[in-house]
Amino acid sequence: MEANEKLLIFDGDCAICSTSARLLKKITKGRIAIEPYQRLDLAKYSLSSELTSKAVYYIVGPKRFVAAEAMGQVLIDSKTIWAIAGAIIKLPLVRVLAKKVYYIIAANRHRLPGGTPECQLTDEERGKAS
Repeated sequence: MEANEKLLIFDGDCAICSTSARLLKKITKGRIAIEPYQRLDLAKYSLSSELTSKAVYYIVGPKRFVAAEAMGQVLIDSKTIWAIAGAIIKLPLVRVLAKKVYYIIAANRHRLPGGTPECQLTDEERGKAS
């Protein structure tokens, strides 16, 4: 991966994740590549479908961000008004809360509007994700 290349990887089988990815594509105005893990050679990024099916990953050159931290960094890198929200997400106390909220949503994404049974994580997967 190029030093300045940016890639957000999400679960394309999850309706909530796909809807969020479409929104982020609008916010970032094409400045950040946003792709479902199902369309990528994950080995190229030292990732697996087991990891990327449980949380979003954001890769910026050699750096990696996961879950809420990834979302915060994507918003910062959007270089839009949304960068303020990203900076807030990355504040120390907010970061701890944002991580917990992210994984609560991830664990229950099949219950949210637009969620599908494919979005559901097993108890074992939920434990590995957090």
